[in-house]
Amino acid sequence: MPYVIAEPCIGVKDTACVNACPVDCIHPRGDETAFADAAQLYIDPVECIDCGACLPVCPVSAIFAESDLPDRWTQFANINAEHYAKASR
Repeated sequence: MPYVIAEPCIGVKDTACVNACPVDCIHPRGDETAFADAAQLYIDPVECIDCGACLPVCPVSAIFAESDLPDRWTQFANINAEHYAKASR
């Protein structure tokens, strides 16, 4: 079950999770052109290896295992996946 970045990341985009990820599945990185326009960071559900390295470093507790997403943020699983679906088109 992949991890998902939810609403608390919107407008914050702290990149500690990006730096902690061993498989580089969280984007956009701070040095990518898409960073400025992105509302939040996103985890690629296909590339995520479910290691949980991103959880303890998120300063706003925006990262959840998909199965643990609070009901009010379940749509963020699709938001994260859709971000990567658009990028691959």
